[in-house]
Amino acid sequence: MLDAIDKELLKKVAELEGIPKGAYNIRKNGKLLNREVSANINIETNPQGNGIIITIKPGTKNESVHIPVIVSQAGLNDVVYNNFIIGEDSDVTIIAGCGIHCGSSKDQGHEGIHEFRVGRNAKMKYVEKHVALGDGKGKRSLNPTTKVFLEQDAYAEMELSQIGGVDSANRLNEAELGAGSSMLITERVMTDGNQIATSRNQIILKGDNCKANMISRSVIKGDSIQNFYATLDAQAKCFGHIECDAIIMDNGRNETIPALKAGHPDAELTHEASIGKIANDQLMKLMSLGLTYDEAVNRIIQGFLK
Repeated sequence: MLDAIDKELLKKVAELEGIPKGAYNIRKNGKLLNREVSANINIETNPQGNGIIITIKPGTKNESVHIPVIVSQAGLNDVVYNNFIIGEDSDVTIIAGCGIHCGSSKDQGHEGIHEFRVGRNAKMKYVEKHVALGDGKGKRSLNPTTKVFLEQDAYAEMELSQIGGVDSANRLNEAELGAGSSMLITERVMTDGNQIATSRNQIILKGDNCKANMISRSVIKGDSIQNFYATLDAQAKCFGHIECDAIIMDNGRNETIPALKAGHPDAELTHEASIGKIANDQLMKLMSLGLTYDEAVNRIIQGFLK
């Protein structure tokens, strides 16, 4: 059964009002809470007992699977290793994410390691949201890792968001692209107070005519710190682009380092990066329409992270 805290966390991280339809796996405080499979999507506990294996049949179209994690137990640091096998010619959406509710002085955290193998001509959309709630004083940490392997002509779209309340986050994204495959990663992170968030990204463009696009949007408020590192490693005729933009407010600090490595003469790699404050003319325009200063700032931030 889901209690009120469970329901609030599931709504925040997976937009669920309750138990979802179709295939799903809900993990609570390090244990399986509920699971359902479908004709085309199978979910089973891995042999080590520390995660799940999700297998999607070849040719599966327009189906989704929810795999949220919720942590509300004081002092728990949950670690999980999940494997995804996406069959060729399939088209699926995976909704993940973790929500922490801290109600004590004890630290709580989650480390989710997700490995994806996307078959030939398959399409995968992966949505991952992280949030921490509660009035407790314990440290809330979320340290996700994603490893993606794309076979020939496969496509992966990843939306990665940290939407508030997380004191410490260390994200690692790794990907290897086969011939003709393509990948789009969009990362959105907002920090406040004394929170720290670091994102490290390593994308290897291994096959001919593969493409990768990495987009980062950061809002750094209070005394928080964000660091973003991304490397495109081109080993074939390919195209890659990194775009990273950060808004700094108050006393926030940011370090952004995009890196390009061309190991093939026909590789095309580009990057653009910007760090700055909210423009005064934007604030003035919104305030002239009747918004307060705080409302105008919030509207700009929400539009930036959208």
